[in-house]
Amino acid sequence: MGAADIEVPVFQRIKDYLLAQIQAGHWKEGDAIPSEQELARQFGVSRMTVNRAVRELTADQILTRVQGSGTYVAQHKYQSTLVAIKSIAEEVRGRGHRHRSELHLLERAKASEIMAAPFGVKPGYALFHSVIVHFENEVPIQVEDRWVNPAVAPDYMEQDFSSMTPNEYLMAAAPLQGVQYSIEALPAPRDIAAMLQMQPKDACLVLKRRTLSQGQAATVVTMWHPGSRYQFAGSF
Repeated sequence: MGAADIEVPVFQRIKDYLLAQIQAGHWKEGDAIPSEQELARQFGVSRMTVNRAVRELTADQILTRVQGSGTYVAQHKYQSTLVAIKSIAEEVRGRGHRHRSELHLLERAKASEIMAAPFGVKPGYALFHSVIVHFENEVPIQVEDRWVNPAVAPDYMEQDFSSMTPNEYLMAAAPLQGVQYSIEALPAPRDIAAMLQMQPKDACLVLKRRTLSQGQAATVVTMWHPGSRYQFAGSF
């Protein structure tokens, strides 16, 4: 069964409606949205259903709730980060070097319990999964292990990732609404070490990132970089 065949839950339809109003500019930053009671009447559902939609958009920092006042469109502000959301191909070319990539895996796979949680779906939900190695002047600098929500990027499996990176496709198909990330140093597992042409258990810099689009989790990606050949830098 494809993503298009999955019936959209009512709370998700309410989220989509609220997002559409914001994206169309009908409600701007700081504007109050209709009360949960008004939305419940509009959609013919319980306040509990509306509350879930509003609660999830608040958790994604798209809405903000003020006790005793109401719910408002949040200001679009993100924490300053050292990690720009841009294509590694763009990064490499910006250094005047040559980028290429090797696709190691492209599959449809059922979400495990661990992977289902960050997507907010049930275990067994169909996700897209890719593993790509990125090279700079023929030296491997990143293994990109990416999981993608078909609901926001239904054509992911049909892309030619030798001519564009997943990031380049996703930035067009699923415009970014929010991002959560962490960076840590980890020893390279054997399969990662082989793809990065390094010794198992050598240090890697690992960026884990979850992106949000269309009011839901769009991607969960783990990017492995050889510690001896890569660094994160930036300014703000």
